[in-house]
Amino acid sequence: MKLILKYLKPFAVLACIAVALLFIQNFADLALPNYMSEIVNVGIMRGGIRDAVPRAMSEDAYGLVIAFMSEDDKAQFESAYELAYPGSEESKRATEEFTALSEKPAYLLNVASDNEELINKLSLIYGKAVVSFSEYVKSGLGNQTGEGGDVNFAEMSIDEIYSMFDNLDRPAAEAAISQAQGTVFLHGAEMGITFTKQFYSELGANTKKIQTNSILNTGLKMFVVILIGVVATISVGFISARVSAGIGRRMRRDIFKKVESFSHTEIDRFSTASLITRSTNDVQQVQMFAMMGIRMLCSAPIMGIGGIVMAVNKSYSMSWIIAVAVVILMALQITLFSTVVPKFKLMQKLLDNLNRVSRENLTGLMVIRAFGNEEREESRFEKANREMRNTHRFVERMMALMDPTLSFLMGCFTLLIIWLGGKQVGLSKLMLGDMLAFMQYATQIIMAFLMIAMMFMMVPRALVSAGRIREVLDTEPEITDGKNLKTLGGRAKGRITFNNVSFKYRDAESCVISNVSFTAEAGKTTAFIGSTGSGKSTLVNLIPRFYDVTEGSIEIDGIDIRDISQEELRRNIGYVPQKGVLFSGDIGSNMRYGKEEATEEEIRESIRVAQAEDFVFHQKEGLSSEIAQGGDNVSGGQKQRLSIARALVKNPPIYIFDDSFSALDYKTDAALRSALHNYTSDATVLIVAQRVSTIMNADQIIVLDDGRIVGRGTHSELLKTCEEYREIAESQLSKEELA
Repeated sequence: MKLILKYLKPFAVLACIAVALLFIQNFADLALPNYMSEIVNVGIMRGGIRDAVPRAMSEDAYGLVIAFMSEDDKAQFESAYELAYPGSEESKRATEEFTALSEKPAYLLNVASDNEELINKLSLIYGKAVVSFSEYVKSGLGNQTGEGGDVNFAEMSIDEIYSMFDNLDRPAAEAAISQAQGTVFLHGAEMGITFTKQFYSELGANTKKIQTNSILNTGLKMFVVILIGVVATISVGFISARVSAGIGRRMRRDIFKKVESFSHTEIDRFSTASLITRSTNDVQQVQMFAMMGIRMLCSAPIMGIGGIVMAVNKSYSMSWIIAVAVVILMALQITLFSTVVPKFKLMQKLLDNLNRVSRENLTGLMVIRAFGNEEREESRFEKANREMRNTHRFVERMMALMDPTLSFLMGCFTLLIIWLGGKQVGLSKLMLGDMLAFMQYATQIIMAFLMIAMMFMMVPRALVSAGRIREVLDTEPEITDGKNLKTLGGRAKGRITFNNVSFKYRDAESCVISNVSFTAEAGKTTAFIGSTGSGKSTLVNLIPRFYDVTEGSIEIDGIDIRDISQEELRRNIGYVPQKGVLFSGDIGSNMRYGKEEATEEEIRESIRVAQAEDFVFHQKEGLSSEIAQGGDNVSGGQKQRLSIARALVKNPPIYIFDDSFSALDYKTDAALRSALHNYTSDATVLIVAQRVSTIMNADQIIVLDDGRIVGRGTHSELLKTCEEYREIAESQLSKEELA
């Protein structure tokens, strides 16, 4: 996680902006059920009338209401209303909504609409009063028929309601008032809304317009909130994609830069296939986590905690459902997490193996076909593929199980909310809109846990990938520049001295090079020959510090190569490996690989010396001829000659030819060596060869056997003094050539 945070640091500002936008997005999402609840509760069920207590009442309505209040309630209620006569300032302000106020007096509420505490108290008092009146009518005393029972006041005219108030039976009214003291707030509010509509209609108010305006105003607020949420969501998506792409780019850059600093030892330790996986798939996992993490890791807690708070606020009595849901969901995710996490590390290792098998098959395709082992390799690939598939399928199945499980739980909780919420709505303990909002909040809470589940799937895999990336970045190359560096003065003279050099590979039991000492003089050619595995290539690979010596030292112009910077050391060496390596592009770009400022004349001369003119300049494109990846569109001999030409263009003081003439025919080999002798007359030339004819004219030939020098001298001297060299020469040359 430290690695991810380290790469996230440069994007901290963008990440903070994204988190701020996530808060806006989630608050918008959490606000929508409230607006929906308001549309249902106020706009539909209450006809657009938000508060049960009327803002205006006629004298008759006022008299009816206070007649069914206790003395304490009446005193508080009367203090909140003032009688306004036609023509007064108060009456004029209210006339636009209540047109009848221009002709008759009315009682107007003098409490500000934002004083919610007092409004709620007045609504409760008012609600108890209209419930008292309803109970009084149900008793039969106020009913014109003289019979008790329910009465639908909403379908009655205001005059019919007032007629029930005539000849008030005070004792019966007092009994109704006493009975209504335990009225539930919602029941009183619903009954109060019914009477408030009648009172508003009496004063000329357009109740349909009030309802329409209420729904439209709330709907407009919803639209604005949705628009804000959409903008925030799009912005978060853009920022998270930008941040994740930046993290991925920086990681790939640093991995590539680090791998470039690795010696052969580190490359062998990780393997090429693993390094490719780490710089592609592992980076992709971290990049995906960064993108989804910004969007989900921050969003899930906000939505989950916010949903719980809002749901409890809507119905405290049903909050236990949310508690049960949270416990079940957490148990489900912990179980899933403990089951799946161990598989992620295994998946990355299996991916390494699959890449390794694929790479070996692609690079060795010709050999596979030549030996007729297609079925064997298919079986080998199928085994690696099957292991990867089975592990991946297990993980995907567990992840796929989450969606239907959460959907099932969501359905169960929804049914439970409808069942219990419906009962509470019927008992006037919960409003229908609040129940619907509670359902939506429950859904949002489950969605938050679904996001957490997805992150549980991504976090372990991303952490595994981050660990693998960190392993590469934290690996310190064995071969580094020393502290007190010395310089060769720009261009070395080229004198190379081996002083009792021994070398063994990491974890090897014995040395592959043992106590080797010799000097290669500038302007002369030193050749190495010996049986396969005698250490020839290993020996010359120590000079450019592809590996560092285990014992002894190597000096150039009297300076230990470990005291020279790697950049300066390798700038003075022209290296041609055993296997010619060309890069995609054209011949010209490959020739300038070691010297970008090389002129066309220098390139042409190097190609001529390397005996590559016949296939380079006889082509129509010449130096612009395309080179495919790895040089696959040229032959092995052509690839070697181009590799030699590339080293010659560099024109260094030291040349290393590591068995670079093996793919050339004898004629080309002889011509190349002749031209090379003149071209490199003042340089130190080191040649590793298997053919005696390639090195028989060398100034010094060193014969190696099992990592030790067993012979040293010219061709003629070694024929006399070195049995191993004589055996090699006799196996390759005729008696006439040996003479």
